[in-house]
Amino acid sequence: MDLNNAMMISASGMKAQSARIRVISENIANVNSMGTAPGDDPYRRKIITFKNFMDRNVDANLVKVARVGEDKSDFKISHQPHHPLADENGYVKVPNVNALIEVSDMREAQRSYEANVSVIENSRMMLMRTIDLLRD
Repeated sequence: MDLNNAMMISASGMKAQSARIRVISENIANVNSMGTAPGDDPYRRKIITFKNFMDRNVDANLVKVARVGEDKSDFKISHQPHHPLADENGYVKVPNVNALIEVSDMREAQRSYEANVSVIENSRMMLMRTIDLLRD
């Protein structure tokens, strides 16, 4: 494997982590998004799934987004009898988004993205050094 291939592999990882960060950002933005009428479901947390695939041009496994789906876990309920969306017992469904988990996932995605950037920077530096050696 040459350095260009290493950069292609890292670029696919950066693209995947960028998509993950977008999904997490959407979850955080909707942490308080309720339904529009009593009994309606609130915002449902989105999750992203990756898959690897063989790129014959690079001759390596790359990563890409397999799909963005919904977290099927139960909604939380909150007792708010005066809320306009409360049911007959005074409970309101709230999104199944935990901001603490989302922030933790965001930090993990950011670190993975930064690691891929570092690989690209190091590969680029090695290519430049090789070119400099060939010039001499």
